[in-house]
Amino acid sequence: MKYNKFKGTGVAIVTPFLEDDNIDFESLSKLVNHIITNNTDYIVALGTTAETPTLTEEEKDKITAFVIRENAGKLPVVVGMSSNNTLSLVNKIKKTDFTGIDAILSVCPYYNKPNQEGIFRHFESVSTVSPVPVIAYNVPGRTGGGINAQTTIKMAKELKNIIGIKEASGNISQIMKIIEQKPDDFLVISGDDALTLPVIATGGVGVISVVANAFPCEVATMVNYCLHNDFESARPLHYKLLELVESLFADGSPAGVKVALETLGICKNILRLPLTKVNEQLEEKIKRLTIKILSEK
Repeated sequence: MKYNKFKGTGVAIVTPFLEDDNIDFESLSKLVNHIITNNTDYIVALGTTAETPTLTEEEKDKITAFVIRENAGKLPVVVGMSSNNTLSLVNKIKKTDFTGIDAILSVCPYYNKPNQEGIFRHFESVSTVSPVPVIAYNVPGRTGGGINAQTTIKMAKELKNIIGIKEASGNISQIMKIIEQKPDDFLVISGDDALTLPVIATGGVGVISVVANAFPCEVATMVNYCLHNDFESARPLHYKLLELVESLFADGSPAGVKVALETLGICKNILRLPLTKVNEQLEEKIKRLTIKILSEK
């Protein structure tokens, strides 16, 4: 496969914050190195899990530069670059220094709810100007609209710089339709931790994971088993993580995974408004499940 570097486990990293609302770069360093040393395949910065809508452009640039520097070429780095204003995104891409960036993750335009023709033309514009490969991101639960299977297949066949899609629609039927009709070198990546095993079983190539912030080794091991068609070994790990995965998203993400990360001593459980902490009952459950998984290592 042409883009094997994006096969396996990508980790959509959180943005750690301090009590004064500034970015906690010390904890970000700890997180990046936690991911690098636990057998994952690539890092995804400035995705949904990074609370990117709450970051300024200056902060985004600082985080990108910091992650590239901390990573020091050990893993491929994917950076989220998205907008519901195509011209604005095109101009940003043109002005960006892509040294150390291996690909862009770009979400379906949100809020203004373009039709499928508008979505295709948006990604056509992005793919034309981007000097690195582009992974489209379909997450209709957050964007108010989505990329349907037919549009994804059309992009896969006609836009050569769109190398794959992070599919977080939760629609396994749609995902299978894409896998069935896509070109061989087009990557279908699970955007839902809970669906990683079934997506790979039907022909997907991996996951861009949230839970892997906390448990990168467990996720990477499960994914590697799946990619080698050893589902008998993968299933216990899938079910070991499943209750935690469901809990991490029960009251908003990344609020859930920040509880797990604080429990592990990696970063503080601080979010930027409008996101707030999970409810107390769920927080205790996530802490308990995190400790339980940690004790079973």
